[in-house]
Amino acid sequence: MQKSKRNKVLSKTYDKNKEYSIEEAIKILKSSSEVKFVETLDCAIRLGVDPRHADQMIRGTVSLPNGTGKEVKVLVIAKGSKAQDALDAGADFAGFEEYLEKIKSGWSDIDVIIAMPDTMAELGKLGKVLGPKGLMPNPKSGTVTTDVAKAVKEVKAGKIEFRVEKAGIVHTSLGKLNFESEKLTENTKAFLNTIIKMKPSSAKGQYIKSLYLSSTMGPGLKIIRDEVAS
Repeated sequence: MQKSKRNKVLSKTYDKNKEYSIEEAIKILKSSSEVKFVETLDCAIRLGVDPRHADQMIRGTVSLPNGTGKEVKVLVIAKGSKAQDALDAGADFAGFEEYLEKIKSGWSDIDVIIAMPDTMAELGKLGKVLGPKGLMPNPKSGTVTTDVAKAVKEVKAGKIEFRVEKAGIVHTSLGKLNFESEKLTENTKAFLNTIIKMKPSSAKGQYIKSLYLSSTMGPGLKIIRDEVAS
């Protein structure tokens, strides 16, 4: 396949056969960004786990110390005063029956749904709608909780959810490329430390198999695996 002019220019900024430190990779991605929008720093990490086994399903959350740089729209499914608590904490939308009806009609202009436990019986009926979109609340990710105000504040501050795919890969975004390099490095290390702590006792052999950092429109740079504990 013939390379575009842009790809030819990009290929001169890095060595595809080299492994980079996290700091080096971020520096290259920031300096090579020439698109007309602010790109996102993305991370792809391949783990030595088999997600078909429940005890090797890596799923969790991490609060990025410097946030994501993205404005996250939060809906809280709650009744009465709890809905008002959520709005006071910064939720974009909060309520019960009216939002269940909106979701049924196809509305999905939201990034995260947080729900009170007593609403899950009704919200669960919308699993076929919310599940494929990654919007179904889950206790493991902290999005089913009685403290909706705290959950809203955490999500707005940069709490992200991640889960391993069938191939053993975890993808996530770690901030905007116009963040200071130090802040992107801190976010990356906070995410990796969380992944490392979640290593299942049943996982055998190498846990961190490979790690790549990339930008929305930029190259994928392989990170030195020794920088990440295995």
